[in-house]
Amino acid sequence: MHNKISRFSKVMTAVLFSLVILVVSPTSTAGSKVVLIEGMNYTINASMMDNLNALTGKKVMITLDGGKVLTGMVKSVGAQLVHLEKIEQNEFFDSLIRIESIQAIEAQFRMYQR
Repeated sequence: MHNKISRFSKVMTAVLFSLVILVVSPTSTAGSKVVLIEGMNYTINASMMDNLNALTGKKVMITLDGGKVLTGMVKSVGAQLVHLEKIEQNEFFDSLIRIESIQAIEAQFRMYQR
């Protein structure tokens, strides 16, 4: 019985701590202003390859045909392939992705300015 109460109190402590973090976090950006990141934009009338070229050196999330999402830095872009380096959760790995297999690209365009 004591173990159940002890376990319950530990779980409740963790839940309350998480709630405090969630409540406090938004206030830390209260005085901040959202600004555009210089040089970040998409060109809708350009090809996927051209948009990827513009993101060289930037962190992106690439969604593939099958729905898999890879996050990393665009190292280089060729006529048919994009080289993504420093893959999240596999930092020592790179990926070569067929441009025709890409369904979407996501990149950070805005940030908080303090």
